[in-house]
Amino acid sequence: MALNQMKMINELRKAQKELKKQQIIAAAGGEDNDPAVEITINGELKVQNISINPEYVDLEDIEELEGWLEAAFRDGMQKAQEVAAEKMKPLMGGMNLPGM
Repeated sequence: MALNQMKMINELRKAQKELKKQQIIAAAGGEDNDPAVEITINGELKVQNISINPEYVDLEDIEELEGWLEAAFRDGMQKAQEVAAEKMKPLMGGMNLPGM
């Protein structure tokens, strides 16, 4: 039994390391190949980078930029959660855990 638990713990640690390296990029605003806002989130749901294209920033309409940031964060977090859940699913042994 202890051997199986140690194996499971090692597999979970390995999956966590892989998730840390996983990068999810979410973009909003601008054009398809030239977004106004781009956010990079890793598989641990940690923000790695935020990029704002100054060409799209209108200081008279800062709410637009805030909306793009909100949309990119929301989409990035959702995608990162899906990636993490998919990675951890085989290791959870069919357990239905909230957020996974």
